[in-house]
Amino acid sequence: MRSVATVAAKHGAGFRASLDKRPDEIAAMFDAVAGRYDLTNTLMSLGQDRGWRRATTAAVGVRTGEKVLDVAAGTAVSTIPLTARGAFAVASDFSVGMLSAGSGRDVPKVAADALGLPFADRSFDAVTISFGLRNVSDVDAALAEFARVTRPGGRLVICEFSRPVRGWFDRSYREYLLRPLPWIADRVSSNPDAYRYLAESIRAWPDQQALAERISTAGWTEVGWRNLTFGIVALHRATRRA
Repeated sequence: MRSVATVAAKHGAGFRASLDKRPDEIAAMFDAVAGRYDLTNTLMSLGQDRGWRRATTAAVGVRTGEKVLDVAAGTAVSTIPLTARGAFAVASDFSVGMLSAGSGRDVPKVAADALGLPFADRSFDAVTISFGLRNVSDVDAALAEFARVTRPGGRLVICEFSRPVRGWFDRSYREYLLRPLPWIADRVSSNPDAYRYLAESIRAWPDQQALAERISTAGWTEVGWRNLTFGIVALHRATRRA
């Protein structure tokens, strides 16, 4: 496998990953956008990302002293609210550039791939991942890995782009992914090509029910979801089987 450094050096800041989700390519792509990632997300979501993070934190249902793993945490912007609620929260991401961009956020950070987390079995009370599962090369293996590191009865919360539930809104949203989103990315992102990958990966992602079924076969029970912003984003929650 090529190293992340080799991929980044070859392609530079304009590099975008392919939809086969090679880990080295995905990591290099996120390294290239790390510096302006949070700002770009806020602009491109029209500020909705803040509400999505609040909903995710609430869904985790943190109790004081619990251990929570935030996978694909990026700059740890999603990890800080968990610590604010009394958890010992760990930010994990396979993009070292993203973790470095969040160096000012005072939480433990671990560079790791979601398919091979460097934690013992049953280490955490909850695992959460926001807008990262879509970038994993083997979603089912990742869901099983999350189950491995979660104690029986622990929780999983996944915040991910999904399918709008209203036909007219779905059409408008897909049009946004095709035209306005790339236009905005060209003007505000340090790597606009990465956001073309983003749009393509969203369109290729399964709907709410299909993802719920995959979660339920990977060591999780009590799987459910609720839609945010008419289904642009879905918040899936599940419990680790005993």
